[in-house]
Amino acid sequence: MKYRITHSTFYHYSQSVGLCQNEARLQPRNFWRQHCDSSLFDITPSPMDFRERIDFFGNRVVYFAVQQPHSKLIVTAVSEVTIFPRQNNLDLFNQIPWEQVRNLLQSTTLHGQSQSQQSQIQSQDQERILEMLDAKQYLLDSPMVTVTPALADFAQHSFLPGRALVDVVHDLMGRIYKDFTYDPTFTTIATPLAEVLSFRRGVCQDFAHLAIGCLRAYGIAARYISGYVETLPEPGKTRLVGADASHAWFSVYIPGTGWLDFDPTNNTVPLDQHITLAWGRDYADVTPLKGIAFGGGQHTLSVSVDVLRLE
Repeated sequence: MKYRITHSTFYHYSQSVGLCQNEARLQPRNFWRQHCDSSLFDITPSPMDFRERIDFFGNRVVYFAVQQPHSKLIVTAVSEVTIFPRQNNLDLFNQIPWEQVRNLLQSTTLHGQSQSQQSQIQSQDQERILEMLDAKQYLLDSPMVTVTPALADFAQHSFLPGRALVDVVHDLMGRIYKDFTYDPTFTTIATPLAEVLSFRRGVCQDFAHLAIGCLRAYGIAARYISGYVETLPEPGKTRLVGADASHAWFSVYIPGTGWLDFDPTNNTVPLDQHITLAWGRDYADVTPLKGIAFGGGQHTLSVSVDVLRLE
């Protein structure tokens, strides 16, 4: 499946901005389920400085600086992506119990072993060990997700003794979808997760953070995914260009299988309609566009996203 994604961000300032510096994570990742065929930026005014790098989590990052006075800033990223098909049968995934996964993540370490012992372990099963060690960083609290007793209490109904981790997460996803109301007017980027849990309202970012906090409360590694999802028009209606939006979901580490994505906003396991931009511990690690502007006074912001399936 091939897609063209056009993501445009518009800033309008009440006063002139003399200088702005920005970071953008708007280029889709390359990994086993997805390949970014092309990606380009169109920035107005033209930046004097433009650089690309890969961040700690392996995401593609662009830094740019506009060093001329301007009253508006337009940043458009256009990417073409190929999504590879995958089975949607959860029974095909490793049915390892969640307690065993927790114990494996707690015990996997190379600390305290000699260099020869580490070399022997890595030569025997290097990929598995390194994968487990990488997953351990997603057990910890992060800037926007702090484990609390309230999160553990909410998750408890899904964490039945001896239950396969895949089934635990699928049940948790379904409960979030059923018990919480999608309400784009209720939360902002700064709304605490405790309020989302208390009022049972939020958006895709909140639901992803909620699931991640619940899983980490039980020693399960979970990470935040930013990206897009294709939205199809109702039968008989014309597709609206630019009506799509950025999306968020989460992923869980399952030993022997790898990372498996779950979308609690839509109660689905992402397949060929989800396009991944970036992943990290939470939203703070993968913000699509952020920066600093010197001057500008008040400003307004609007975003347009178009996800077009290419036949």
